[in-house]
Amino acid sequence: MSGGISTVGIAALDAAPPTPRAKAGPAAPPDIADRFPARLDSTVWPQTKDSAERIVALVEKMHPWADTPQVRNHRRRGVILLLNLLAPYPGATWQHKWLASGLEDTQGRQWQDALTQRVGEHRYAHWQIRQFPSALTTLICADVLRPRLPYLLTRNARGLVGAMAALRDPDGFDLLRRECRSLDSITPTAEFRILRNTALLLARHGGGVRNITVGDCVQLIRSAHSTTSEATMKGHTAFYSLLRRLGIFPDDAPDHVRALYATPGRQSVEQLVDRYHIECTPVRDLLIAYLRERQPALDYITLAQLSYMLASLFWRDLERHHPGVNSLDLPAEWALAWKERLHRKPTKQSTTDTGATTGATTRASALACLLAVRALYLDLAQWALEEPQRWAAWAVPCPVRPADVRGTKTKTRTKARMDQRTRELLPSLPDVVRTVDARRLHCAALLSAASDATPGSSFTCDGALYTRLHKPHAAGTKIWVSDTRTGTVLDASQYEQETFWAWATVEILRNTGIRIEELLELNHYAFVQYRLPTTGELVPLLQITPSKTDAERLLLITPELADVLSAVVRRIRTHDGGVPLISAYDPYEKIWLPPMPLLFQRPVSGEHRAFSGATIRDYLAKALAAALPPGRRTPVHLTPHDFRRFFVTDALLNGLPPHLAQIICGHRDINTTMGYKAVYPHEAIEAHRAFIARRRATRPSEEYRTPTDTEWDEFLGHFEHRKVSLGTCGRAYQAPCIHEHACIRCPVLRPDPRQRHRLDEIRTNLIDRITEAEREGWLGEVEGLKVSLAAAENKLADLDAHIHKTKSAHLGMPAFGRATT
Repeated sequence: MSGGISTVGIAALDAAPPTPRAKAGPAAPPDIADRFPARLDSTVWPQTKDSAERIVALVEKMHPWADTPQVRNHRRRGVILLLNLLAPYPGATWQHKWLASGLEDTQGRQWQDALTQRVGEHRYAHWQIRQFPSALTTLICADVLRPRLPYLLTRNARGLVGAMAALRDPDGFDLLRRECRSLDSITPTAEFRILRNTALLLARHGGGVRNITVGDCVQLIRSAHSTTSEATMKGHTAFYSLLRRLGIFPDDAPDHVRALYATPGRQSVEQLVDRYHIECTPVRDLLIAYLRERQPALDYITLAQLSYMLASLFWRDLERHHPGVNSLDLPAEWALAWKERLHRKPTKQSTTDTGATTGATTRASALACLLAVRALYLDLAQWALEEPQRWAAWAVPCPVRPADVRGTKTKTRTKARMDQRTRELLPSLPDVVRTVDARRLHCAALLSAASDATPGSSFTCDGALYTRLHKPHAAGTKIWVSDTRTGTVLDASQYEQETFWAWATVEILRNTGIRIEELLELNHYAFVQYRLPTTGELVPLLQITPSKTDAERLLLITPELADVLSAVVRRIRTHDGGVPLISAYDPYEKIWLPPMPLLFQRPVSGEHRAFSGATIRDYLAKALAAALPPGRRTPVHLTPHDFRRFFVTDALLNGLPPHLAQIICGHRDINTTMGYKAVYPHEAIEAHRAFIARRRATRPSEEYRTPTDTEWDEFLGHFEHRKVSLGTCGRAYQAPCIHEHACIRCPVLRPDPRQRHRLDEIRTNLIDRITEAEREGWLGEVEGLKVSLAAAENKLADLDAHIHKTKSAHLGMPAFGRATT
């Protein structure tokens, strides 16, 4: 290998055929066209082959939806005019002629212009053109013409709904109406949308209501999204749920039409890797093979993140900076440069003066990426021992050292940042709870007062004056009101919904400490009871379904939590007392969950839908924006996970043992639980004081009695007698002098720097005495004097070192000439 270019790895994969590259982009639901095909777009069927005379006779025999002779006559004459208009165009059937006319390709004003061009200019042209829309509706209901869905979606379908219900399938539409009106969630607007979409399917494919297939519904929704805007078609999918409820679709049909078109499915390993357009095919195939080996033990979101780190952050980054690299054996300088780039995340910043600029921030996932790359190299080395013919060529030294993934500093900073955030936000939690609850009550009162008021009238709520607005085109559940003081216009029903679910989110999260995904998966089956074996009392428990760590657990339902959960259940119950079964989409695993009585659900355009995490976060952000605790100038910004940290911190501060907090939170490691707990400075002080109190409890009680005046004077006098000529004696109270006042040898003597000259005199005197003793032969005296001399010299050295540390150094005045050279 030279400079990261190698042919060893290429030869290692020559034996296996290369994996075909997958198309980039989101994955479509598998085999949808095979499982649920739409009916064929035929151009030949019996009615469209009839002659004009038979068609006119058929129209005259059809049950009219308007019983006046004038309307029937206009309908007959309009049909004759439209057939005469289509007759000159080529085709063996009327459907062929309709397609050849090109009228289907016109929209809006172009329809009028095309008809004017074909009819020509004469005195009856305007009257004839006015007959064509109703005549076309009649021919569609008679199954003579079947316009394509893009054309039908751009036309006014109100007349088509009534005509289809009267002429094509009266019994089928009556069944739909009865089913709609039996459901609380379906408003008049939602009912019309259901009937409209059903009529469009009959107009396109023929037949009756019970002939509609799953593929027809998918084709309609896809055409609607490509023809009209997303906002226009929002909430127009309830007709599928209703048709499925009526038993029209097979048992294996999805519970919701969005499972077929609106949510991305899982991507294969090849698609996950090919998102990043790796140029080196052998390395691409290696990463695919590696991910396939890891796939059985990983969930989908972890597999997708691993592919991103290995294919994009690691290898694709190397290809961009070192074109032609094809070996995992990287030069040291390449590996070092990559690790430096990994820690910096490029960002785009916009300024008003210079436009867009490029910056960089610290990448939070750098440590995780380093761990993933190191695991790749170590796994390949281990697998090379087990299957050398497959993996040995890729077993090379790992560029990520153990020190790179230790991450001590990163973990410390993360812990400190989390603790600081908890310490800053936890004191404001009571104000947030109080404000969110007050806002919920205000919005409920506002909705109640607005519902009782008539459109255009004024009413008061909590001392404020409001006016209910008259909006004839608004949906049936929307109640628009205007604040006369500020002029703010709002939908009281939507406003009340947002505040209620924000309150429920805050209360459940702060009382349970569960994750946001666990919150959204709470269902009516989660309420269980436990009978205490000692007293026989029934205790309510909340069952938390496995989520992140696949740890299922039970939480005690407190009275406060019981009130919140009961309010949620009362809100989502239908008129028969049941909780609707709905399917929720798991954005992490990219799958649809089976129908369950979820607690966090809401009616949307005639169908019940589960809340998404984004919606809950949006509701929470709006509620917190209105909750401004005293002393804060900016709103409190809380994430759902902050409530989990608050719960753990509060529980441990109030005496809950850490191992029990670990079980409640569903953590596998108690260190994870302790990582959520914020450490306050006063905790260390209180813990130290508690330690002193416990230590005092083990001592005799008479030691802690109140001293008498005599004892206190004696204690103060002790310190007065500690002053000696060389400094201060540091022995404890009532402790005897162990050196019999030979202070020069005492280790507890604290020499005074001002008495250094005395130490010099003592050292000089000791030297003279040692000289005299040696001269006189007093050898016993010499040994003692040398011990005292060594102690004096040590004290002088310590004293000089202390003086050197404490004295200040004069740096002088800086000169400009020296500073610039």
